Amino acid sequence: MNERDKSGDRLLTLGIFGTVFAALCCFTPVLVVLLGIVGLSAMVGYLDVVLFPALGFFIVLTVYALWRRKRAQRDATQRKGLT
Repeated sequence: MNERDKSGDRLLTLGIFGTVFAALCCFTPVLVVLLGIVGLSAMVGYLDVVLFPALGFFIVLTVYALWRRKRAQRDATQRKGLT
């Protein structure tokens, strides 16, 4: 596995974990409860402003990482066919 493959795997891992975390915070009251416990419940009104763009970003990042992985696999099979 070369450095480019490792980078793609890290990108995919980051995208998946970021998507799961942002979705968990968007669709469940986990973050609201945590902010209430810490005493930052005034921040709850701004969560949508941050979490929905973050969710979109991580979804796009995951799709991009999957596209890069598929392209790398296609290129590798084409190179094997040429040799």
